[in-house]
Amino acid sequence: MDKTNKSDMNKITNFMFELGQLKRVKRSGWWLAGIDNPESVAEHSFRAGMVAFAIAKLENANPERSALMALMNDLHEARLNDLHKVGHRYINFKTAEASAIREQLIGLPFGDDLLKMFDEFHTDGSKEGIIARDADLLECAVQAKEYLSLGYDVQNWIDNIEKLLKTDTAKNLLEEVKKTQPTEWWKGLKKTER
Repeated sequence: MDKTNKSDMNKITNFMFELGQLKRVKRSGWWLAGIDNPESVAEHSFRAGMVAFAIAKLENANPERSALMALMNDLHEARLNDLHKVGHRYINFKTAEASAIREQLIGLPFGDDLLKMFDEFHTDGSKEGIIARDADLLECAVQAKEYLSLGYDVQNWIDNIEKLLKTDTAKNLLEEVKKTQPTEWWKGLKKTER
């Protein structure tokens, strides 16, 4: 292994450890609704990535690129933590996000590719970026529906997200989310025998 390759391997390894921080960063907006232990950024990103894949397939876009954009959208939160929308009122978080992700990715052999995707996500610079943004929002609506079914006052999250979705597929999926109970998926799957 040559010197350059060793350096790349070290940068990638450190990046992998930094990604682990996202398992500990909680989605802070839910604290405003009284939810003591909300999901982590990593948990949110996982479902958002799968939702992006599904939306992209239905919208005839690149599903892998859409999913990766949704997965990597919140990488900066490993350094900045998650800041809820009330906090955004007082802090220019967008500037901090851009600065943090650029520092995270600089020098990685694939860093430029991810930076391009980050920019596409935040500027609606591609169909896949629009889809990934819709998936990020839709995942939040799904989570809100789950919390709503547990008695938390989070209907406002769903109402606000409804105004922001851009793709027809995401809008249609949100309509289904609103009328589907979060436990419906497993009804009838339980094995019952004597």
